[in-house]
Amino acid sequence: MKSQNIDVILVSSGSIVEGMKRLNWNEKPDDVHKLQAAAAVGQMGLIQAYESLFAKHDIHTAQVLLTRDNLTDSKRFENITSTLENLLEFGTVPVINENDTVATEEIKFGDNDTLAALVTNLINADKLIILTDQHGVFDDDPRHNSDAVLIEKIHYQDERLERVAGKSGSSLGSGGMYSKVMAAKTATKSNTPTYIAWGREERVLTRIFEGQHVGTIIHC
Repeated sequence: MKSQNIDVILVSSGSIVEGMKRLNWNEKPDDVHKLQAAAAVGQMGLIQAYESLFAKHDIHTAQVLLTRDNLTDSKRFENITSTLENLLEFGTVPVINENDTVATEEIKFGDNDTLAALVTNLINADKLIILTDQHGVFDDDPRHNSDAVLIEKIHYQDERLERVAGKSGSSLGSGGMYSKVMAAKTATKSNTPTYIAWGREERVLTRIFEGQHVGTIIHC
């Protein structure tokens, strides 16, 4: 994509989970301070991994950690927008994550689906692509109904969306299909369509930018 002059911003979670692995924790603690410490440990591993992977293609990455108050304060908002614009101009791939080390309930985004949607609006992105462990949005939960049918394209105001998305999340992560649908609705504020697709789909990003159908498109 970079070779086609497509600017990419990557929003990636996982610092707490990576920290837990490095600290040999089998269960996610309830104590917020332990979680923040785990995030600090894990964030190092995430950035090292991304920098190593992108370096193979002669692409530099840049770490950007945000909390909700960074986007609600006008001056900070302007600074973040300017920083991202410059990073893209330099040809880097900004890697954005919530700053779990300092975030509290009052200033948390809640999940990185929400964060990705807010960043989409921040830079007026052409597309919001959410890669997940599901092939898209189905008319029923495919984990419990083998006859569930993939919804290929749907308007963000379609009343079926919230009903079929459910409100489930994983034991380690904070998001689920419901948060992805809500993120898609948020992204419509900048008239941006959202693509929800299986992250292990072959050439998933390339196919989306080629206009091929992949996963679910939630459009304005």
